[in-house]
Amino acid sequence: MVLEKPRPAEESPLAQREIPTQSPGVHELRVRVHCCGVCHTDLHTVEGDLPLPKLPVMPGHQIVGVVDAIGSGVRQFKEGDRVGIPWLYSTDGTCKYCIQGLENLCDNGRFTGYHVNGGYAEATIVSEDFAHPMPKSFSDENAAPLLCAGIIGYRSYRLSNIRRGQCLGLFGFGASAHLVIQLARYEGCEVYVFTRTAAHRELAKRLGAAWVGGADENPPVQLDAAIIFAPAGSLVREALRVLGKGGTLALAGITMSPIPELDYSLLYHERIIRSVANSTRQDCREFLQLAAEANLKTEIQIYALEKANEALQDLKHSRIEGAGVLKVAT
Repeated sequence: MVLEKPRPAEESPLAQREIPTQSPGVHELRVRVHCCGVCHTDLHTVEGDLPLPKLPVMPGHQIVGVVDAIGSGVRQFKEGDRVGIPWLYSTDGTCKYCIQGLENLCDNGRFTGYHVNGGYAEATIVSEDFAHPMPKSFSDENAAPLLCAGIIGYRSYRLSNIRRGQCLGLFGFGASAHLVIQLARYEGCEVYVFTRTAAHRELAKRLGAAWVGGADENPPVQLDAAIIFAPAGSLVREALRVLGKGGTLALAGITMSPIPELDYSLLYHERIIRSVANSTRQDCREFLQLAAEANLKTEIQIYALEKANEALQDLKHSRIEGAGVLKVAT
């Protein structure tokens, strides 16, 4: 499913095309795609909210598949291995950010389904250094959302500075948040969910939310930390309003509408606002191990590959409960 020109999701911007299958180069794998998760970043890509470095492009960066060809020099994988391919596609390894262990901020980082063709396709190519073995306890469909919704949720969760026994707020309750709530509960936190959608509220309750309400409502306690998943800048003010002294507010999205002017009193008392940008390979390794240990459950809605436009439309209008997944091959 190829994006040739950005357009609103309602106009079905992705077109089905036959593309020649590539052969892997040195230290590369060719992966036969089984499933690919549908992410808000895909939506921002097809609608042109992000400047696009490549057109045409095949979106998709939550890829689960099987290695069906290897290039020369590959040592870590063999044909038949099941792997995952996340958002981070490559880094230069030499810039000051990579040297500091912040490869998510690499000056020359490239991202799957954005700089290079991604998983809305039958096959894709990746360096062996940026592919990941997938936990055996997850099916292909249930593993796909772990590779971005899960990983970026995990990084946001860690950067929120939340600790065991504290109160965490989640603003928006889609693919990432429904995994973060399980992780937070596993680690002994209370979770308070702010969302408008009735189906999302019911899911939050089923997954153990201590309280569910709207962003303009007051939870019964002050929050120690909060994460905003919805790309709405107005939520920053609402989150700060219910965040306790010294609390951290993490912004998990790759884009956000303008943040309104804030009264300084909302930020005072050493509250922190920080964005979350991409993720590292270490984030991926840690999260996949933790997801298996905690037996995280992914709520999914499956679409055929040719229904990718429909999946993006449902994502845009909050009609997906949990995470959308394209099923490419069996």
